[in-house]
Amino acid sequence: MTEVLETRVPGRRPVRAGPLSGVWRARPLLVLLGALVVLLAALVLDIGIGAYPISPGQVLATLFGGGDRADQVIVYTLRMPRALTGLLVGAALGLAGAITQAVARNPLASPDMLGITSGAGFAATAVIVFGSTFGAASAAGLPLVALLGGLLAGLAIYALAYRGGVDSYRIVLVGVGITALAGNATYWLLTVGDVNDAGRAMVWLTGSLNARGWEHVVPTAIAMGVLLPLTLIGAHVLGALGFDDDTVRGLGVRTDLSRGSLLLGSVVLASIATAAAGPVQFVALAAPQIAMRLARAPRPPLVASLVCGAALVVWADVLSRTAFGTLELPVGVVTAILGAPYLIYLLIRRYREDRA
Repeated sequence: MTEVLETRVPGRRPVRAGPLSGVWRARPLLVLLGALVVLLAALVLDIGIGAYPISPGQVLATLFGGGDRADQVIVYTLRMPRALTGLLVGAALGLAGAITQAVARNPLASPDMLGITSGAGFAATAVIVFGSTFGAASAAGLPLVALLGGLLAGLAIYALAYRGGVDSYRIVLVGVGITALAGNATYWLLTVGDVNDAGRAMVWLTGSLNARGWEHVVPTAIAMGVLLPLTLIGAHVLGALGFDDDTVRGLGVRTDLSRGSLLLGSVVLASIATAAAGPVQFVALAAPQIAMRLARAPRPPLVASLVCGAALVVWADVLSRTAFGTLELPVGVVTAILGAPYLIYLLIRRYREDRA
C-alpha cells in the first residue's frame, strides 16, 4: 500500500471535489470582502455629496426603493452615473494593472506606465484640438478614438518589444519610450491648437468624472461585461507564466500566445477606462500591489485588484469633492497626488532588492 504524504501550508487547505482539486485560502477572501465593504461605503458617500446633500441612510433607503421623489431623481439621474463610472473605470484599471504586472513580473509595469493611457490621451487630444475640422463627430467619437489610440499604442509596444518572444524587460523599456513619445506629441497638439480647444483637452487629460451620465455608464458596463469573463478565464495560465520560459513550455503552455492575449486584454481594459474618464493615473499601478500585499499572495490577485481599483477611484472622487472646500479637483489629480509617492516607494524598494 502506498502512503501519500501531504504537506500542510499555514493558511492553505486542499479542497477536492471528485476529479477536481484546489487550494482554499481564507486571507484573500477576507481581503476581497473587506475591499467590497470599503467600495460600498465610498459609493454611498459619493452619491450623497452635492449641493443638496443626502445622508448615507437616505442614500441606502433610496437605492432599496425608498426615499421621496426628489431623492430618487438626484440619486438615479444626477449622481449615480458619476459614481458608477468611477467604479467601472477603477475596476478596469485595477484588473488591467494586475494582469500587466503578473505577465511582466514587474510591480512597475502598468498600462499608464507603459504608454497605453498616453496613446489614448494623444488620440483624444487630436480629436479635441481639431474639433472644428471634425465637427459634431468629434464629441460623439471621443471615447471610440481614445479606445483606438490605446489599442494602437499597445500594438506598437508589443511589436517593438517582440524579438522571437516577449521579454518583460523589453516591454517596460519600450513602454517608457512610447509614454514619452505620446506625451510630447500631446503637448505639441496643445500648443498648435486653439486656446479653447486646448483647455478642453487639458480638462480631459487630467482624468475627470464630472458630468458623467448614463451615456458613459452603459457602453462601459457592456464592454466590461464582455471582457471580464474572457479575461478571467484566460488568466488561468498566470501561475505558469511566473516561471521561466523553458518551464512554462514544459508545462504545455503556449508562452507567446498566452502572454500576447493577456496583454491585449489588459490594453483593451485600460483603453476603455481611459475612454470613459480620461487618463486616471497610478490606479493600475497601485491597486494590484495593495491587493497583493494585503492578501500576501505571490502575484496580484485579479478579483481583489479589480475591487481595490474601483474603491481607489471612488474614494479619490469623494476626496476631490470634499477635501478642498468649494474647489473640486479632477479625480485624476487626486490619484496622481496619492500615487506619485507610492511610485517612488516602489522604485526605492526595487533598487534595494536589486542591490541585495
